[in-house]
Amino acid sequence: MYKLKADLFKSIGHPMRVRILEILANGPVSVGELNKQIGAEASHLSQQLGILKRAGIISSTKQGSSVTYFLVQNEVIDLLHLAKGIITNVLTEATSMLENIKSSDTTSVG
Repeated sequence: MYKLKADLFKSIGHPMRVRILEILANGPVSVGELNKQIGAEASHLSQQLGILKRAGIISSTKQGSSVTYFLVQNEVIDLLHLAKGIITNVLTEATSMLENIKSSDTTSVG
């Protein structure tokens, strides 16, 4: 189970893949629209979509020449929200510590 969890995090663990997931959280999106929003080379976007698809997190449908991607595992959005909360907490604590250090430096100078 540990390895499976690590593999899941690896499949999400790239800035472009996180951005793709955030976009798909609002509903299905065509490759063209994803490319427009992300602004990456088509081959690089395709590679990242493939990783998420192989992980079973997203899937696609094809109509004619248009391919549309959508989330299969909506829980991944909850995971991204939790990650944002953790990052916010860490940064808030770091900011508070930095402010304490700065204020102690100014009080000890005088």
